[in-house]
Amino acid sequence: MAEDDRPVTNLTLKSSEFRKGREAGWRALENLIGRLERRGVRDLSVEELQSLPLLYRSAVSSLSVARSIALDRNLLRYLEDLALRGFLAVYGPRIRLGRGLLGFFTQLFPRAVRQGGWHILIATLALLTGFVAGFLLVGLDESWFTTLVPSGMAGGRGPGSTRAELMQGELFAPWPGAAAAFGIFASFLFSHNTLVGILCFSLGLAAGVPTLLLLVYQGLILGAFLALHMHRGLGVAFLGWISIHGVTELTAIMLCGAAGLMIGGAILFPGRHGRVDNAAIRGRFAAQIAVGAIFMFLVAGILEGGFRQLIASTPWRFAVGGTTGALWLAYFLGAGRRARL
Repeated sequence: MAEDDRPVTNLTLKSSEFRKGREAGWRALENLIGRLERRGVRDLSVEELQSLPLLYRSAVSSLSVARSIALDRNLLRYLEDLALRGFLAVYGPRIRLGRGLLGFFTQLFPRAVRQGGWHILIATLALLTGFVAGFLLVGLDESWFTTLVPSGMAGGRGPGSTRAELMQGELFAPWPGAAAAFGIFASFLFSHNTLVGILCFSLGLAAGVPTLLLLVYQGLILGAFLALHMHRGLGVAFLGWISIHGVTELTAIMLCGAAGLMIGGAILFPGRHGRVDNAAIRGRFAAQIAVGAIFMFLVAGILEGGFRQLIASTPWRFAVGGTTGALWLAYFLGAGRRARL
């Protein structure tokens, strides 16, 4: 029994000695990180700032030793968490969240969009191709509508819909109120559109082919809806109805598609860099475009859920759509061209 107990005793002693020699440094690092996280770098003195990287490297070294001698799991988790927080404190960005967001939307996002000019053009052509195809198919035979548009997205609309039903139940339906419009409907639209955008972006890893197909499919649906309404003399009213949110929403979808095509192009045509390296280089701009497009989906959801039915005039709907389009164009062409001082 004594021989069986000896390894456990040795391990316990080793763990205790390991803690005793290093724990003071861990606690000091934890204290500095806590103050840095709560009150920022100005709360630390010059001496404390100088000791921060030294304490961090000591903690990382302790973590490496702890893993090799298999100490208790609680200690390993503590050191792993401390090392991660220490890394962010030493090497993380020194800007606040608000300032970081401001820099992203005033500099990084519009610059990234301008980097993807050709990819945005290809994504736009794919969407337009689907739109024309959907419009022609349903224009020639309305039975194509049920084939192209899922029942959940059709919302009861289809070849059997009358002009009055489309007018009263869709284009000029009464406003449901602020709670339903902004709280429920806008949230649902944002979630759905964001899912479509993320798919357009992420499927770019498959050489961009699924991204192009998804863009074409989105155009098919839009073209099918326009043809259905035009057959009932509501083409202009439909375009005004959809322009309020459609300008922002479709732009965001094209941007997500362009971001996916940037990834696919980096893999297919690596150039002087390897495929992995080129994907990492281009992926930074693609990710910035995709993140910014998600914000645009939020704006589109608010416009669609809250203001589309509130504005019951077709000319005013076109005015809102045209204004948002002009603002987005000016933003993407002009923002971020001057370096921040």
